[in-house]
Amino acid sequence: MTAPAVTAAPAAQAHGAWDARQWSRLLVLSGNMLLDAVEVSVLLIALPTLAARFDLTAWGAQWLMSGFAVGFAALLPFGPVLCARIGRRRAYLGAMLLFAVASLAGGLAGGPALLVAVRVVKGACAALTAPTGLAIINDVFPQGPQRRRALSVYSLFGAAGFTAGLLLAGGLLTASWRWVFVFPAPVALVLCVAGIYVLPRERNTGPARLPRPALLRRGALPRSALGAACLNGGYQALLLLIVFQMADDYGWSPWRSALALLPACVPLALSVPFAGRLITRYGSRRLVVLGALLPLLGQVLYLARPDSGYAPGVLPVLLLVEAGFCLAFVALNTRATAGLDPADRGAAVSLYQASVQLGAVLLLPLSALLLTRAPDPRSAPALIAAVGALGLAAALVRRPARATTD
Repeated sequence: MTAPAVTAAPAAQAHGAWDARQWSRLLVLSGNMLLDAVEVSVLLIALPTLAARFDLTAWGAQWLMSGFAVGFAALLPFGPVLCARIGRRRAYLGAMLLFAVASLAGGLAGGPALLVAVRVVKGACAALTAPTGLAIINDVFPQGPQRRRALSVYSLFGAAGFTAGLLLAGGLLTASWRWVFVFPAPVALVLCVAGIYVLPRERNTGPARLPRPALLRRGALPRSALGAACLNGGYQALLLLIVFQMADDYGWSPWRSALALLPACVPLALSVPFAGRLITRYGSRRLVVLGALLPLLGQVLYLARPDSGYAPGVLPVLLLVEAGFCLAFVALNTRATAGLDPADRGAAVSLYQASVQLGAVLLLPLSALLLTRAPDPRSAPALIAAVGALGLAAALVRRPARATTD
């Protein structure tokens, strides 16, 4: 991420254990990453409840979920410029405060329009805090084992957040749907106050520029961005269909639906710490190809047997899709900047992350629209499988060896 440099960690930290301030910084940044992931999964489980509360179709309700992705993708490319103008620390803390205010506004909302607006705002806040937190980690933790360890913790919190959101939703919805929107507010405020004390102040090193779209034609970035968009979009759209199937067809409570979706998120949280070893042993390209193939198999299975019940039908689908995430999640991130000049990597990461969110922005509304309006119930699963096939095709395309690091 191209933005002002953060004051480097003391040299003594390069060879010794982290002190309390280093741990505090990492926990604040990682806690925010966890909160962003919770925001996605907690709304996923709440969608059928909110649809019934406001008399919405699946297409109308999904905007509560895709609104977050819209805000994230829209602001992400402009984040480095904003951070350069007002400073990373100020942008990060301001976004956290706005996130808390938006959460309170969501809890007081009286209709779906304001709730969608709140979700867009919160997605925009996450577009500032997520990459800025990563940039701060890269600057305050010395390159080598310490930085790798810090990034592993950061990634682990993000992966675990999806699981936490599912379980939280089951509990919060038993009290009131409003708690789904309100509960992040005190957490965000605590992280914001803690950040005031522990986040380092930066030196201004000059302006940042908007990412150049031409970067999307460089190296492995276009294929990685397309593959990640297909993987993330297909994942969220498929879970959307399954959540409404559990509520409408199975008559399951939010708690039961949340527990049933655990196989779609727990394995990723467990596998993230070992992703680097997998890439070293097998190469990122193999993992990306297999990580695109397995979800496609799951999507085709769901297309062929959408009404076969949870154990024989939905569970194998969830396991196949999640296996793809476990293999490709980190590998796609690694390949995205392979072969690029160091000066372009920050901008490339912004474009890559925006592409990931665009997958959900496009596929969630289309899948929900087909689920609501199409006469054939297989239309939405067919669309998701087609996108999965596109992701596999992107993974299989080869470029000259100099553009990759396999």
